[in-house]
Amino acid sequence: MSNWDAGATLLLGAFHGLNPAMGWLFAVAIGFQAQARRAVVGALGPIAVGHLASMAFTVLVVEELRVLSSEATIRIAGALALAAFASWRIASSHRHPRWVGMCLRRRELALWSFLMSTAHGAGLMLIPVVVGLHVNAHDHMLMPSSLGPVTAVLLVHTVAMVAVAGAIAVAVYEFLGVGVLRRGWINLDRVWAYALGAGAAATLLIA
Repeated sequence: MSNWDAGATLLLGAFHGLNPAMGWLFAVAIGFQAQARRAVVGALGPIAVGHLASMAFTVLVVEELRVLSSEATIRIAGALALAAFASWRIASSHRHPRWVGMCLRRRELALWSFLMSTAHGAGLMLIPVVVGLHVNAHDHMLMPSSLGPVTAVLLVHTVAMVAVAGAIAVAVYEFLGVGVLRRGWINLDRVWAYALGAGAAATLLIA
């Protein structure tokens, strides 16, 4: 994994962690229910599992398609998927997020995280990085089918997401309270939608 791949993966993970819809709001709510910071931190595990599973599912589909199609076809298909998803997110991102019931068991929290990450296109956003890994592998005469670098991307992204989400969750639990969302909501969904569009362009530009 090149420095560009690592940097892009870390930044995408950190940005995902900023969004309350990705899990830190639920971690805070669970902490308030249990009246313990330990509960906030404990909720991050299931959230990470669901997020990682969502990305792995998307990337696995891309890897399987590589067996049946050329790299150029994968790039075009990935770019189209990103562009379509970005358009849908932009059209719907004006809505303030509606949170489901906060009382969730660990298994339910992991499932919720999987669904939310999938709905936000977490795995789709990694397509430019994954495609770039295979381009670099061809350039260096390496085995392009190796899943080692792809696994590293998934893990690095998830660690960055959980680190940022965890830091925000603890800060909100200890100092701010969930009322901060009512006082100053930033529509990160719209920002993420435009980032997906940029990812579509990046996928097409990879040579």
